[in-house]
Amino acid sequence: MTLSRECCFRLLLALWFLAFSCIALGAQSRAPQVYVLHLNDTIQPISADYLARGINEASRAHAEALLVEMNTPGGLLASTRFMVHDILSSPVPVIFYIAPTGSRAGSAGFFLLEAADVAAMAPGTEAGASHPILEGQSMGATLKEKITNDAMAFLRSYVAPRGRNVDAAQEAVLHSKSYTPQEALSLHLIDLIEPSTPALLGALNGRAITRFNGQQVVLHTAGAQLVDVTPSFRERVFDPLMDPNVAVLILITGALLIYLEFHIPGTIVPGALGTLLVVIALFALNMLPVHDASWLLIVAAFVLILLEAKFPSHGILAGLGTVLLVVGLLTLVNGPIPQLRVQLATALAAGLGFGIITTILVRAAWRARHNKIMTGPAAMLGAIGIAQEELAPRGQILVHGELWFAEAPQPIPAGAHVKVTGLRGLTLQVQSLSEATAT
Repeated sequence: MTLSRECCFRLLLALWFLAFSCIALGAQSRAPQVYVLHLNDTIQPISADYLARGINEASRAHAEALLVEMNTPGGLLASTRFMVHDILSSPVPVIFYIAPTGSRAGSAGFFLLEAADVAAMAPGTEAGASHPILEGQSMGATLKEKITNDAMAFLRSYVAPRGRNVDAAQEAVLHSKSYTPQEALSLHLIDLIEPSTPALLGALNGRAITRFNGQQVVLHTAGAQLVDVTPSFRERVFDPLMDPNVAVLILITGALLIYLEFHIPGTIVPGALGTLLVVIALFALNMLPVHDASWLLIVAAFVLILLEAKFPSHGILAGLGTVLLVVGLLTLVNGPIPQLRVQLATALAAGLGFGIITTILVRAAWRARHNKIMTGPAAMLGAIGIAQEELAPRGQILVHGELWFAEAPQPIPAGAHVKVTGLRGLTLQVQSLSEATAT
């Protein structure tokens, strides 16, 4: 009995030891995780939200690092500041990789590249050209100098602690200097040039880096499991709206649907859909640098076009409103790069389209109100018909596809063409077309 208990006890210990060994072995053999997100658009509030969420997810998963593959022309300085702050304070190392070949880190993208714990580029890429443009305003010489100095101080604040070349980094801001991968590496602006993500992770394995807070970290990226950080539903919906051209087209489409609701009341659908589109467009535009004066031009344009419906001016009010609308849309968003401004083609298409369509609707409504509607026998005056039988003097004629009783002052044979000259009750007064023409 005692031996049996002792055997059971030993067996239980062996099982516990085996279980813990398997758990420990599994933990040791589990591949490290590297979270990956892709910045392939302008730098704006949605990009900042995407990066912040990627850092949080990588941190919660205790990932080895967060890899950001970037290809951007630049973007808003305000959003860039938020993103740099998130990178510098990230709990996990952040690797920025300009890839694939042909990509760039322009303007704001260069600020992000220099903020990363590890900065890398693929062959055939470029980085730099970061001279600031004040968002939403035009700059005088003094203001331009202040903004440039502020941007350079911002860049110096983290480039120097990273041990990178401050002078070369400032050249990108002061003189819009751009760098190839080889130039950036030789000037100590980046850490690596690698042709692909696997090659980059292989090169980083075992590499010791110093975080912005001074913490020493050794990266273990060999055979790392790549986990994509996919955009959320909100990010997928609103990221395209960060293109001012898309936002403007949605705004004008919504306004046109609302205008249509006033001309076809009771349908509800155009008005409801139009209101939704306008709200979405306004939400998106609220995140971008806009001119208040341009909003006034757009509102004035809508008022003038609407006044055309009440006070017909032979198109003068509508034409002036259309011009104001085009100018207002063209100057509405003043981003630091062309991708964050409304293009001339978009402003013309939206403004002229809205002006022409609303003018057509206004004129159609005006004619409907002022044209006298003719129905019944009165609508037959002057119409040409064909005698279906001899009129002697009464018989039937076919006019406008309908059979009518008619009377003629002189007998008219069947098949002859007649003209309606009057009416008596529901009987048409006609005469031979030849006689009517001669008369």
